[in-house]
Amino acid sequence: MAPTFLLVGMPGLSAVPSWWTIPLITIYLLSALGNGTILWVIALDPTLHRPMYFFLFLLSVSDVGLATALMPTLLGLAFAGVHAVPAPACLLQMFFVHVFSVMESSVLLAMALDRALAICRPLHYPMLLTNDVISKIGLAIAFRCLGLHLPLPFLLAHMPYCHQQVLTHSYCLHPDIVHLACPGAWSAVYSLFVVLSAMGLDPLLIFFSYGLIGRVLQGLGSSEDRWKAGQTCAAHLSAVLLFYMPMILLALIDRLRVPVPQPAHTLLSYVHFLLPPLINPILYSVKMKEIRERILK
Repeated sequence: MAPTFLLVGMPGLSAVPSWWTIPLITIYLLSALGNGTILWVIALDPTLHRPMYFFLFLLSVSDVGLATALMPTLLGLAFAGVHAVPAPACLLQMFFVHVFSVMESSVLLAMALDRALAICRPLHYPMLLTNDVISKIGLAIAFRCLGLHLPLPFLLAHMPYCHQQVLTHSYCLHPDIVHLACPGAWSAVYSLFVVLSAMGLDPLLIFFSYGLIGRVLQGLGSSEDRWKAGQTCAAHLSAVLLFYMPMILLALIDRLRVPVPQPAHTLLSYVHFLLPPLINPILYSVKMKEIRERILK
């Protein structure tokens, strides 16, 4: 592996790097403030120590971690136009970006399971999601994120590279680095499996859960009951679409080779990583009455 990787900033902004520092820093500070507020409220209020809010707590942790992991190279490009990143630092950023990204995906899946059980099995819900079960789910999420991704930086560090080490984003991502490897590098297979096992499987299970929820809602007697039950899922479903839709669009663009301008492609990548940490606290503050009331207090 070469000692450095070269990052590509937002096309068209390289000549005016100071322009996009303002929205970048603003987005990060608002994300940290919003998610920090939710973390503070849930941690200090014993009445919110329930499964739904435990998962919301983990979601805020993943949002803050994801936004923070992206900032070093983004700010380096924005303030100083630093394109060269040492390989160890690049692999470390890649590790944390994907750990927190998969953590967010895993938490969204756990929240979908929580909502499905609450609506489809309301009488059994307290017995199914006990504190012991919630703790095991939390440990499973931690093992999935750290255990599967820990070997990746070491495998990528020892892979042979046959292409110029220029990445296509403003941060180090796994697909970018793997595409630079020589054909037939065996560790690329493991790398691909780790990423697809989360980002490919989780959306399918989430939408399957919502299929079950939709079937139960159709069987409810009145439209008012359906509306009340649906409102409990509104914030989570919005967070799911916000997180997965840009990623799915990027995958389709790459897979189908759609002729999308590079600035639009790069902007969609920024939306995928930076918009959920900014919008999720607003969604849950607006849609969840208990969170909103405690924030106002």
